[in-house]
Amino acid sequence: MYQTLTFLHSVFRWLVLFSLVYSIFSAWKGYSAGKEFSDRDNSLRHWTATIAHIQLVLGITLYSQSPLIKYFWKNFNQAKASFELIFFGLIHIGLMLTAIVLITIGSSITKRKKNDGEKFRMMLVYYSIALVIIFLAIPWPFSPLANRPYFR
Repeated sequence: MYQTLTFLHSVFRWLVLFSLVYSIFSAWKGYSAGKEFSDRDNSLRHWTATIAHIQLVLGITLYSQSPLIKYFWKNFNQAKASFELIFFGLIHIGLMLTAIVLITIGSSITKRKKNDGEKFRMMLVYYSIALVIIFLAIPWPFSPLANRPYFR
């Protein structure tokens, strides 16, 4: 079960990144060209948030079952000396939760705006900030903070 969740988590991490980048590009293009916020744009907004929420559920499930996290919380005084354990135990989940909250708020505000330009602008701003936070929270293979391979 844990391996299946890990696989799904790996797939959805890339879906979140690609959908966010595409949404940001689409919002920038729509905002800068003064386009109409179409049903396609609305679907993109919705599905980007939905993919992020699925990733959130997978991530929290893995977080609660991870042997690394279990060790971190059971041995907090010793574990806090390891930056990698602090990264995965606190920083990663905190930043990812913040990013998902921003995606959710941005999606909700975008949906409620009346003006097409405002819809594109809200999507662009909130999704961009969320993407930056996600990039900071990812344990990239080249990161000095904590690293993991691109694909497991």
